[in-house]
Amino acid sequence: MTLLDERLTPQGPARPQLRAGILGATGAVGQKFVEILADHPWFKITALAASERSAGQRYREAARWIGSAPIPRAVADMKVVPLRDNLDCDFVFSGLSARVAGEAERMFAAAGYPVISNARNYRMKEDVPLLIPEINPDHTALVHNQCWDRGGYIVTNPNCSTVGLVCALKPLQDAFGVDAVQVTTLQALSGAGHPGVSSLDALGNVVPFIGGEEDKIATEPGKILGMLAGGRIEHATMAISAQCNRVPVLEGHLACVSVKLRRRTRLGEVRSAFAAFASPISDYNLPSAPRSLLHIFDEAHAPQPRRHVYLEGGMGVGIGRLRACEVLDYKFVVLVHNTVRGAAGGAVLNAELLVRQGLLLPQREAALVAAS
Repeated sequence: MTLLDERLTPQGPARPQLRAGILGATGAVGQKFVEILADHPWFKITALAASERSAGQRYREAARWIGSAPIPRAVADMKVVPLRDNLDCDFVFSGLSARVAGEAERMFAAAGYPVISNARNYRMKEDVPLLIPEINPDHTALVHNQCWDRGGYIVTNPNCSTVGLVCALKPLQDAFGVDAVQVTTLQALSGAGHPGVSSLDALGNVVPFIGGEEDKIATEPGKILGMLAGGRIEHATMAISAQCNRVPVLEGHLACVSVKLRRRTRLGEVRSAFAAFASPISDYNLPSAPRSLLHIFDEAHAPQPRRHVYLEGGMGVGIGRLRACEVLDYKFVVLVHNTVRGAAGGAVLNAELLVRQGLLLPQREAALVAAS
């Protein structure tokens, strides 16, 4: 029996909980990590790290809290510490902006910390998993190719719009193959962080440009949907054309998708492929995993961000308006909660998968594994 087997039960790991640090804890993504982890059965927040400007303050003073619920009591009076590689935790979640994430995440990985990142900096590195647990759980094996000292590593989650798109493409890729994708996104304001888009740009308006977003959506799915072979990812080959728009919605990214399939099929078979999708981690008993990843809507007006963004607590993906496409083969819309499934919630699920796979351990055990 392994250390992992001893610590895990069908309900989750036995106490003590793994100690989690949050990098960029005062920012919008960092706050969402705090909110999601407040009552987590496996992880306990023991370190909140942010810029030197916030360091030394109590969290309730340093964070300009934007959550709809109050700051969790357990962390409200915790002192914010600087971004230094001596945090009192077993691993870290990174909610850092790309501007500082590259250097900071490298520092923590080199110091022996597993880094579960929401930032874009390392997503397309060959030896870094770009992970959606229900789609490519085997890609975590890439961490063994990383060469950080003392057993640290980096695992990333995708761009928030990429998450919803890939979850919808996976059943089609498996059943029929996908040759080409045309996607137009309608992305919520919360995806821009805080303070984000100015009110004069956002109110009663649509901004038809989000810097760097279209490139991420065009490139990330190929890696996520690729096959792990010989210790590397063979990227899936499909052409993806993306157009991204910021719209006056608080939460929830909607994507209008058209696909060209490799094998001719009927509309009913496409719907059946969505409905029959089975998560490969369904029996892992991960606390954040949705009971059903994909929710199929047959109503003509669904899914909508206002009504359906909290499917499965924000961890589900909605698919609707499935119909034949006059230019490609089929078209549909996809809805994903951008700050939960597409950001902090997705990263927490990644960490849970790593625990279940025996890749995320208390630091004292991780040090023994790294030394062996």
